Amino acid sequence: MTNTTAGTVPAGRWWRIIPPAILVYIFSFMDRTNIGFAMAGGMNEALHITPWLSGLAAGIFFIGYVLLQVPGGHLAEHRSAKNFIGLSILAWGGLSILCGFVQDSTQLIAVRFLIGVAEGGVWPAIFVILTHWFPNEERGRANSYFIMNIAIASIITGPLSGWIISQWGWRSVFIAEGILSLLLILVWYPLISDTPDRAKWISREERDYLNARLADEQRQLQAQGSKPSYGVMLRDGNLWKLVLVYFCYQTGIYGFSLWLPTLLQNLTKSGMTEVGLLSMFPYIAMLAGLYYFGRRSDTSGNRRRYVAQPIIGFAVCFLLSTLLKENVWVSFALLVACGVFMQSASPIFWTMPPILFPAEVAGGARGLINALGNLGGFLGPFAVGWLHSAFNSYAAGIYFLVAMLLIGFLLTLSLPKKTAGPA
Repeated sequence: MTNTTAGTVPAGRWWRIIPPAILVYIFSFMDRTNIGFAMAGGMNEALHITPWLSGLAAGIFFIGYVLLQVPGGHLAEHRSAKNFIGLSILAWGGLSILCGFVQDSTQLIAVRFLIGVAEGGVWPAIFVILTHWFPNEERGRANSYFIMNIAIASIITGPLSGWIISQWGWRSVFIAEGILSLLLILVWYPLISDTPDRAKWISREERDYLNARLADEQRQLQAQGSKPSYGVMLRDGNLWKLVLVYFCYQTGIYGFSLWLPTLLQNLTKSGMTEVGLLSMFPYIAMLAGLYYFGRRSDTSGNRRRYVAQPIIGFAVCFLLSTLLKENVWVSFALLVACGVFMQSASPIFWTMPPILFPAEVAGGARGLINALGNLGGFLGPFAVGWLHSAFNSYAAGIYFLVAMLLIGFLLTLSLPKKTAGPA
């Protein structure tokens, strides 16, 4: 055991692990959400599909997404997260390009489903890597910095997708952004390492510190409970609370993000280039929220509180933006405020599985939570489209998303005391 503390060791892990992880997920997120811009930019008319069917096409990604979550988390924990993610990059990049050549709604839905399968294990695999490189007292910040990829991706995706569509049409957005994803492989393999023991660039002092801290975490976890197994994990009620929290949260997030271009277009009556630029602002605000809540959570050690606060903040701002839609710029300001809260709970949420489950099953737990929770990513976009068709109003869909966020908030408050940090 080393007596070295985090403040006295080199910090190479922050510069060598976080940036490539961010870059991979920037393009992963871009390729799953650019369909929102294609929907607003002429795809629905070209393929003769209704709002509920386009919502199905946007959301079907998450049905495919569930298939590799648990296997991906398990393989990442017990084999190589680096290799698993590398193969995933090649698969989803190629399929994203193929999406630009679909000729009808059936083909669109099929390709979107396959993109979901290809991306399915990447999220839990990246969190396995982060858990191997950052001990608990650093994990909230590390996860927050990683999840800034969503804000950065959205800041890039809005103007880029809007501009590409205005210049060359909706098909070109899938093709161009798919090609960019394939180029990621040139960055991922040279820079990333699965664990400190496999990294050639790390100093002995930093490696020894990380190995000692992470081993100590596992000893403490194993001293608290029975021998780890997937059977014990599946019988743990806290696992299913985490699944439900994440399901409700993802319903709100993806309902918001995939319909945001359409909501902005209807609110401001702007063209696609302007919509792309306006869509940046919630995600610029997101960067501030991720930094603030991640830092506050690490400082206090209270994970439960700093998951609950952003979820309720997101719900309130989203509701008010709809109630005040007659005042266009007040409503727009509230949509921007949604960005502060929208993803801020996510990095802190993902610090909780390692608190509640030992490393032997934590990768599988993350995969199961992400698999079932991300079905909310199907429900959110589909529900907004279906409710719009049924009531001829996007407000009905937004009320549904707000209700789901409120349920997620209440479930978060019921999580065990150990997720609230030291007394």
